[in-house]
Amino acid sequence: MAEQQPEKAFKGVKKFTFRGLQLEELLKLSADKKVELLRTRIRRKFNRQDDASKRQFQTLLKKIRKAKAECPAGEKPKPVKTHQRNAVVLPEMVGAIVGVHSGKGFSNVEIKFDMIGKYLGEFSLTYRPTRHGKPGVGATKGSQHTD
Repeated sequence: MAEQQPEKAFKGVKKFTFRGLQLEELLKLSADKKVELLRTRIRRKFNRQDDASKRQFQTLLKKIRKAKAECPAGEKPKPVKTHQRNAVVLPEMVGAIVGVHSGKGFSNVEIKFDMIGKYLGEFSLTYRPTRHGKPGVGATKGSQHTD
């Protein structure tokens, strides 16, 4: 009467891929090959960078590599602060913590695999979202008659 459905087999840990490549494969690629995998807008940015912005980005990468190398295994690295909201997340940054400046302070962002190819500024809001629905004191004539 009742049909027995086969049990679903355990597939194991989910493997994250970026453009069909896993993190280990991405790390082995040369810098030029990594840039080719990114979106057109970001490829154009890398191709047209001047020396000053290249140096700033390379300095950020060095600090991230140093923080990841100095942390003990199994622990999170020390945050690296930066004002570079336009820096693109690359595979070397995965696992690092970056303090991205939001205009007022630094918000710590832990770089995950899904963030590859996006800008650091996307993960640090520059404004505080408004909370609608609550009238303030004296906002309306009716709010004066509350007990």
